[in-house]
Amino acid sequence: MLVNRCRMTKSERELEYMRQAGRIAAAAQQAAFDAARPGVRQCDVMAEVYRVTTAGLPEFGGTFPCKPPNAMVGEYCTAPHLSWTDAPLVRNDLFYIELGGVRHRYHSPLSRCIYLGKPTERMAFTAKVIAEGLNAVLENVRPGVVCEELAAAWKAVISRYGVEKESRIGYPVGIGYPPTWGELTASIRAGDRTELEPNMTFHCIPAIWTEDFGVVISETFAVTGRGADVFADFPREVLSKS
Repeated sequence: MLVNRCRMTKSERELEYMRQAGRIAAAAQQAAFDAARPGVRQCDVMAEVYRVTTAGLPEFGGTFPCKPPNAMVGEYCTAPHLSWTDAPLVRNDLFYIELGGVRHRYHSPLSRCIYLGKPTERMAFTAKVIAEGLNAVLENVRPGVVCEELAAAWKAVISRYGVEKESRIGYPVGIGYPPTWGELTASIRAGDRTELEPNMTFHCIPAIWTEDFGVVISETFAVTGRGADVFADFPREVLSKS
């Protein structure tokens, strides 16, 4: 546990690797979006994710992730941490993908959902709430803030919309070994008084699950004196593909 606590604050070289991993993560999400269409098997979309996370970008290569991506379609989206199948995608499928870009074992997780059609009003509303809440968290990131204050910023947003979520919405990440890329230390949740310090890195994943579907929009970021340094550049919405 002491070693994990020491790992929470990253060196400049480690941050460089995580920023590169964030670029790989964005490229992998784009590859999933490009491959997803009716008739394509779920596993073939995920094969594209593995291709990009392994190959990386022309400037630098990737590394295998320390755990498989979480990727669910249809009714499987109602619960976290499930897997894809070999079933073909169909119109109006929701594809929930939580993946990690990896550079020299440093992980930058990034989560998004692809919808094959026009998202329902409930899905669009849920995505709007998540994005607004995530933005509020990122706007409150700075040294000296404690984890539960970030959780409170999230809760203040979702409460205005009548949404409840009591579980944690984030955790520290960095170098990752099986079975998890989390550092198993702090959590962004009520009651956690861990104080943010410069160069700490977190994955904020405020996913919301309903009885019918789950939506996820996440970001990995570093704590800086200027606020949150987000590692990936990707739209914070349900990605609609007609």
